[in-house]
Amino acid sequence: MSNAKTIEDKQGNQMRVPPTIVPSESKPISDTYLNRFLVLTSIKLLKHFRPRNGGILFLTDKICVKYGSLKNLSEASTMQFISWTYIVMERIHGDMIGRGWTSRADESKAKILSQLKEMVADMRRIAPPNSAVSNVDGGILYDSRIYGPMRFGPFKNIRDFHKHLRGGLETHVDNPDDVSSLIAWHDSPFPAPVLTHGDLSSLNILARGDEVVGIIDWETPGWYPDYWEYTTASHVNPQNLFWKEEVDRFLEPMPKELAMEEIRQKYFGDV
Repeated sequence: MSNAKTIEDKQGNQMRVPPTIVPSESKPISDTYLNRFLVLTSIKLLKHFRPRNGGILFLTDKICVKYGSLKNLSEASTMQFISWTYIVMERIHGDMIGRGWTSRADESKAKILSQLKEMVADMRRIAPPNSAVSNVDGGILYDSRIYGPMRFGPFKNIRDFHKHLRGGLETHVDNPDDVSSLIAWHDSPFPAPVLTHGDLSSLNILARGDEVVGIIDWETPGWYPDYWEYTTASHVNPQNLFWKEEVDRFLEPMPKELAMEEIRQKYFGDV
């Protein structure tokens, strides 16, 4: 039984509050000797025979394991599946919505985007445990798209997170005007962090027909500024250019925040 509680925000909406979390590295889930033995034995015996997709090995038609020395335990903490140096998960039968999206009927697109909008709203109803920018456990964040170490943080507050994003640069008369605008915006007051997936690409959303059956790639989620979901989803990769036109249909448009992020990426890098 979860020890989360429910509170009401200023508008009277109910929000689920997770239990107090002490910042730390994500811990393995169901990490017993027997589980480790069974999973590692399965990997050793089946990795040459069962289908693979990158670092994911399909143990059965319904179960797959994601393994390797760089696997991020916060992904399993978010998903609440078993993990150690591997993450075992149930295989979801669905297709990436990016496949065939441009030829999908408008009615079908609208149904899928409406479901995504509600899923994001559900995440927003979960109140943050504190003002920190961190992974779901209160620990280290992971994002390979941010310049510098792929693992970083946690941060006491959004202002410290912003300072990290710009490499610690502070206000100075020699800064370009747009950088000065960025720093002023970074240092302004922000709402509390919100639970964020961090990579809502069409490549990470699975559907069966018109039904969204899963969102994958739970390595990047955490408690982030409220604009982060929008700006990360808006910066699409070359395989996903059409998706930029859809983001405003399931996430609240934030043009100012997007413009500020573009300045940050221009000067401080983004992979």
